[in-house]
Amino acid sequence: QVQLVESGGGLVQPGGSLRLSCAASGSIFRVNAMAWYRQAPGKQRELVAAITSGASTNYADSVKGRFTISRDNAKNTVYLQMNSLKPEDTAVYYCNADITTRPSLRPYDYWGQGTQVTVQV
Repeated sequence: QVQLVESGGGLVQPGGSLRLSCAASGSIFRVNAMAWYRQAPGKQRELVAAITSGASTNYADSVKGRFTISRDNAKNTVYLQMNSLKPEDTAVYYCNADITTRPSLRPYDYWGQGTQVTVQV
């Protein structure tokens, strides 16, 4: 059993910052790529940022220069530092991880429960 637990969401004013965390726990052999997605009301879920096990990163154009994804492999944790937040960043943010639970098994995609980020005056 694998769980992803997110934390760090909340309400912030435009221009403010938040840091999201997501820790993977359970029966884990290896955590491969990790990512953050978000879903705003009435919109499809979209990729915000992703990071490989080797720390290569990619970002959605809308967050480049404002958001930074990082990870701590020893803690199986991924972070999303969000600066210069805008009202259009308001969404539920989901953690995603590609995890191998046993060496003989294929990796599987796991999702966190989501954390609300609201940017408003």
